[in-house]
Amino acid sequence: MARSEGAALFDIMAGFVNSQVLLAIIELRVLHLLQDGPLTVDRLAELCALSPDRMQVLLRAGAALGLLKARRDGRFGLAVRGAAMMGVPGLEQMVLHHRALYADLADPVALLRAERVTQLAQFWPYVFGAGGAADPKVAATYSDLMAESQVLVAEDTLRMVDLSSVRRLMDVGGGTGAFLIEVARAHPHLELDLFDLPAVLEGAATRLARAGVSRRVSLHPGSFRDDALPLGADAISLVRVLYDHDDATVRRLVAAVYAALPPGGQVIVSEPMSGGARPDRATDVYFAIYTLAMQTGRTRSPDAIAEILTEAGFININKRTGFRSFVTSVVAGQKPQT
Repeated sequence: MARSEGAALFDIMAGFVNSQVLLAIIELRVLHLLQDGPLTVDRLAELCALSPDRMQVLLRAGAALGLLKARRDGRFGLAVRGAAMMGVPGLEQMVLHHRALYADLADPVALLRAERVTQLAQFWPYVFGAGGAADPKVAATYSDLMAESQVLVAEDTLRMVDLSSVRRLMDVGGGTGAFLIEVARAHPHLELDLFDLPAVLEGAATRLARAGVSRRVSLHPGSFRDDALPLGADAISLVRVLYDHDDATVRRLVAAVYAALPPGGQVIVSEPMSGGARPDRATDVYFAIYTLAMQTGRTRSPDAIAEILTEAGFININKRTGFRSFVTSVVAGQKPQT
């Protein structure tokens, strides 16, 4: 037990170093350089502008983390984990943007005491309202990042929800339409609406057209903080939206969703969720701290989200824990028929 707990504690302590090794490997594009086959330390050092001895340290660390494979001839190649990482849409971009989170965690006590504005809050300014996303460049930065990461979220969400009886789905806060693109491919019968800030939707038309679904998706610019939601959809999805905001904002949004739905309409909440009474390592560590650093968000349990839906009037609440908690879980509800 002593050895086991000691190893576990060391793993916790070493976590930040591990993440920085990953960041360096991504920033130096080591995985990309090895796509065509193994390379020598000297060649990689030359390509990455590092000295061979320091390149050797990085490569051995990457191999120890399972990202790279050290060959008997001294060369390094891709391991399955490194190759898999390159196959996950948006994962490299997510790692690179974590520089902001790592900077905020340099003084974790100051973060917990909310003693300063965090870099992560400045990275995601839209959470403070429509004005935060008025700059098209800022909107494009977070829209592109979210779009890349939404593919896995969409896949897992669509495994957990039944849209066969839905006629029209509106995705609120859906960015440039990445979730709806996956929905359109899986459910050709659905009519689709996308509601988000005007600056965000500027990039939606191009992405939807590139996916060949622009004719099926109606764009609705607006802010759910300030504007009523459009009518007409019999299902509304909130994908990775609630955990960006505080309870007061979330309750107003859920009430707006309830008002926009017809009798019998469905609400679908999909995002990483706290383990509740049984804290989850992925969500109660990573996502809870991440949303805290955003300064507006909160990682909630399925029960907490279900309570908010119930307060708004929704019934038949269905909670589905995702098979990958770090990707998403789902809570759905229905507006009463009368």
